[in-house]
Amino acid sequence: MIEKIIQLDDVVLVEFLGVENAHLRLISLAFPKSKIIARGNELRIQGSTPEIIRINEIVNSLLLHYHKFGKITSEQVMRYVQPEGGNIREPFEEENALQSSDDLVTSTKGGTIKPKTAGQIALVEACKKSDLVFAIGPAGTGKTYIAVALAVQALKNKSVKKIIITRPAVEAGENLGFLPGDLKEKIDPYLRPIYDALDDMIPSEKLKYYFDNRIIEIAPLAYMRGRTLNNAFVLLDEAQNTTQTQMKMFLTRMGVHSKVVITGDQSQIDLPPKQKSGLGDSMRILQNVNGIGFVFLDGKDVQRHKLVRRIIEAYDKAEAKNDTRNSYQKNEYDNRKKEDEKEEAPQPPKGEQKSAE
Repeated sequence: MIEKIIQLDDVVLVEFLGVENAHLRLISLAFPKSKIIARGNELRIQGSTPEIIRINEIVNSLLLHYHKFGKITSEQVMRYVQPEGGNIREPFEEENALQSSDDLVTSTKGGTIKPKTAGQIALVEACKKSDLVFAIGPAGTGKTYIAVALAVQALKNKSVKKIIITRPAVEAGENLGFLPGDLKEKIDPYLRPIYDALDDMIPSEKLKYYFDNRIIEIAPLAYMRGRTLNNAFVLLDEAQNTTQTQMKMFLTRMGVHSKVVITGDQSQIDLPPKQKSGLGDSMRILQNVNGIGFVFLDGKDVQRHKLVRRIIEAYDKAEAKNDTRNSYQKNEYDNRKKEDEKEEAPQPPKGEQKSAE
């Protein structure tokens, strides 16, 4: 008899092994001459070489399945234990048959999550090509939701080791100081859309495991100072509310083997009137830098109630008219000011005029 140890890394044991090790018992029943023992994050397999090789193949296939889809059922365990034709099936064979190449992750509510509009597809393609991507668009275009899905996909595919999601602590017309708790506790309510998106994509127990082990981290932008974010998928949300200093600080946190997505809506800047947004400033400065992607979503990408698109279009038209009116008024003001200054300018004495002539 020989023994092999398999490490169960980045798994929620109760999900992978089953309640009271139910999944493990199914494998053990298929190999009665071998002994399989779970100790912490290790599986100890004792038996003959051929059976150990077979059990190792099954466990590795189940690990791939788990990291890809976030869950395992007893039926799926049995399909790996008793494959058709006596050979281990290719991982995800059944699931891949149901998914298209555009699918990002499976939803905890059933089905898959994928880009649905031209702007969302452009965001996915930009993330494939660039390590730093700006996604700019109005509310409801799905830019944040798709960015979270891309982050979860990268984590499940082991392209990154962790997900970091952050945003500036600024809110429209509200004061964070009146909320209880520390800065993170104050800002957590405003990160509810991020938590909701993660709930859609990762089973609750596994999500708790990720949070507890800091594999997924959600924090205010102020917490990013001084850090180097290596091997991570980093999402900066509501970037229109960063200052120029904050944006520069954030951009320089990017480490090796990391991917960064910055989302924002330039029509919803909540900074004080005299404070310039770091989002527009960074886009202007970085527009010609190779390796940075820019995606602009608009009303056509809105996935909320149909009225949201009409509301955005109405505001855009009103703002365009207002910009035109302000520009006209400014020109009129400048012209009048020049005429007034010309009239008020002191005229030289007549004698000096003749002398000059």
